[in-house]
Amino acid sequence: MLNVCLIGLGRTGKEIAKILLQQEDMRLVMAVCSEFSAKEGKNLGEILNIQETEIVVESCSNLEQNILKYKPDVAIDFSNPEATLRNAEALGKQKVPVVVGTTGFNDLQSRKLVSLTRQYKIGILHAPNITTGVNVLMVLTNLAASILENYDCTITESHFKNKKDAPSGTAIKIAKEIAKARSNTTAVHDHDTSDIPIHAIRAGGIIGHHKVILAGEFDKIEISHESFARTAFAMGALKAVKFINNKVGFYEMDDVLDLKNVIMRYLERESMIRKQRYLNFDSNFLGLSTQNEDKYVESAY
Repeated sequence: MLNVCLIGLGRTGKEIAKILLQQEDMRLVMAVCSEFSAKEGKNLGEILNIQETEIVVESCSNLEQNILKYKPDVAIDFSNPEATLRNAEALGKQKVPVVVGTTGFNDLQSRKLVSLTRQYKIGILHAPNITTGVNVLMVLTNLAASILENYDCTITESHFKNKKDAPSGTAIKIAKEIAKARSNTTAVHDHDTSDIPIHAIRAGGIIGHHKVILAGEFDKIEISHESFARTAFAMGALKAVKFINNKVGFYEMDDVLDLKNVIMRYLERESMIRKQRYLNFDSNFLGLSTQNEDKYVESAY
């Protein structure tokens, strides 16, 4: 049984809390809100509009003491960049790995997050978008951008009207995947995304929609992903929690989904199919050649 601490009770955080409460192999032991939030001291059930739970929402200002009290195995953080860094430090001191779903980090903050894994020897999994589908979109985008080198790339992303960061962390990461596919260097911070336009839409209650357009002179490809419900984020968070438990180092969702090995298996399978096709062709060709030789011999007599 994994004991989980959830930090952040916004739209996505609340959906994750509901899903966690339904799990048989995980137990939500802590729910944490921001400092001075009206949620502090309330029963989690009241915030989720469900029956009462055993969990009273705590403030992040008491995070270190509550980590010692409730002893979570893994934490999930969906707060804001500044708070996440403070929370990750408090969790790191107690050797608690953390899944970070927070978006809006600048380069300095992102590097700080990585450095905390080394400083405290903990696992941190950073997933600007934690859904399985959008991480598959990133891989497909990388492959398409590698193949269609001369095509122009544009990204559009749509979210609910109150989402603070624009463009979204996911859109920025998609742009980095395109830049990485077309770069001659493996240095992460050398991938220039300045020539990849990102159009952000903030309207209504849109949960999340990302689209990549690769347009050439005579045709185009569109790759898109849309979340219909925040449950998609919650299910991704569960996978991430199981993955990061007992790990040390910095990870992303493609590690959780093992996408590198998925691609390798695809290439190996295609190679075997191609090899088999050639073998069958050779076999058929040799068979036809033998038959023709037999006919030639018969006709000679």
